[in-house]
Amino acid sequence: MDFAKITARARAILVTPKTEWPVVAAEPATVQGLYTGYILILAALPAIAGFIKNSLIGFSLLGVTARSSVGSGLAGMVLQYLLSLGLVYVLSLIVNALAPSFGGQKDPVQALKAVAYAWTASWVAGVAVILPWIGWLIALAGGIYAIYLLYLGLPATMKSPADKSAGYTAVTVIIGIVLSWIAAAIVGGVVGTAALTSAAVHGDRITVTDGSGTVTVDKDSPMGKLAAMGQRAEEAGKQIEATQASGDDVQSLSADQIKGFLPETAAGLKRESFSAERSAVGVQVTVARGQYGDGNGRSIELEISDTGSMKGMMAMASAFAAESERQTDNGYEKTYAQDGRLVHEAWDKTTKHGEYGVVLGQRFSVKASGDADVDQLKDVVNSVDLGKLESLKNEGVSKH
Repeated sequence: MDFAKITARARAILVTPKTEWPVVAAEPATVQGLYTGYILILAALPAIAGFIKNSLIGFSLLGVTARSSVGSGLAGMVLQYLLSLGLVYVLSLIVNALAPSFGGQKDPVQALKAVAYAWTASWVAGVAVILPWIGWLIALAGGIYAIYLLYLGLPATMKSPADKSAGYTAVTVIIGIVLSWIAAAIVGGVVGTAALTSAAVHGDRITVTDGSGTVTVDKDSPMGKLAAMGQRAEEAGKQIEATQASGDDVQSLSADQIKGFLPETAAGLKRESFSAERSAVGVQVTVARGQYGDGNGRSIELEISDTGSMKGMMAMASAFAAESERQTDNGYEKTYAQDGRLVHEAWDKTTKHGEYGVVLGQRFSVKASGDADVDQLKDVVNSVDLGKLESLKNEGVSKH
């Protein structure tokens, strides 16, 4: 197994997809070869990262770090891995079955190429689950970028006309979402191809007519909103290309370096404990945590992370989520850009628990969380030397 070749292909499909897809389409391949030479490796990354997060690092909430047992963590990792492998194959059957409806040519191997290489973005971004708070944003961006990669790849692999690629992609994504909801049925079920050439998903007003490839999307529906986000994917691709086209590798700062940014006191609270670790699962990240309190039960956790070689994915996440806001009866959550930085804040008035985080240099994240209002949490974050941390955004960068 050539890991250097796998890494080179993943990098190329993420950074220069428009030139890489024709190369992918022209390569001789088999289903077995695609699995053993690429899919089995890439699909393992988010599964392993999930195990490390759930069973080794744990989740922090209200000053308490919870971890699942190693046994249950391993079981979850294996299940996630097997489902991912199965979903890739089943989705490739769907791509192949839909090809004639969108002017394409059926070819099961090319269909598997389209799904597997497009899914690269989601697999790589899935490693970000290790990160304390920005991980969900990177994972979301990876999923959306995977849709864009599929959009670019279908004309090359399935020979569909470029003007029908958007509809082909939209229907594939809709069916893929439904399949993910019934993943257990996918593993043991058989996907019928006849039903796939004529479909209607009324909730999103998607209509596919056999042979025509006509698709109508309600812009206010979930799929419509997803499509709108997808329109920003090309901008995100340019962000990745600008970040990585120079051929840089990024080694995250050491645990000691990140730990050094945890202040002794933050917003009048004394540091009571800390931890720091550097992990590598396909990519390298470093996380430091400090627990701050006043001795009277008040506690706030401060987390500082270096995303290291996920810097390009962080840039993509920033491109996708410059503005978002969600209001509920119990509080709010919003993400926005401020002074060139990505900011995230959340408040739950029922639990009196809040979060405030900021991304620096499209690489570092600093987040405070605890039983305090957002302004207090912001003071805790600002107790870190943010300017100095941001100045290290090119630290550990080397040419590969």
